[in-house]
Amino acid sequence: MRERPDLDVSPQAIIGRLHRLAAHLTDELTAVYARHSLGEGEFDVLATLRRTGAPFERAPGELAAHTMVTTGAMTKRLDRLTVSGLVERRIATDDARRRIVALTPKGLDVIDAAFTEHISNERRLVEQLSPADRDALQPILERWLREYETP
Repeated sequence: MRERPDLDVSPQAIIGRLHRLAAHLTDELTAVYARHSLGEGEFDVLATLRRTGAPFERAPGELAAHTMVTTGAMTKRLDRLTVSGLVERRIATDDARRRIVALTPKGLDVIDAAFTEHISNERRLVEQLSPADRDALQPILERWLREYETP
């Protein structure tokens, strides 16, 4: 860089592009959620409940942990999903002190449709890369993420 020749600014070529790409990908992903009247957080909660298998339920704290948000943020998400009729909150059958969040039949229908479109969208996005580039990129990203996600 002309103004700061003492600095190696080459990392900007990678970081800047990754940042811009992440913004584009997020826009592409959230457009699918919006078509199902969901935000990113709501999609995440519904998908987490769906992954648990029947009866598609978890305690609110477990949902917060699995989706990596605070319990306050989870409460807001659950409030919106409850009002939309996609989840229900109830008392656990085995312990009256515990609360459970479960998908409603409508919630199951919505997440199944949204997830099907989501996977198709993700495939479309990664298919912009050649198979060789996809094969090379996946382990690179995995190694880099390990630097941040391994205790």
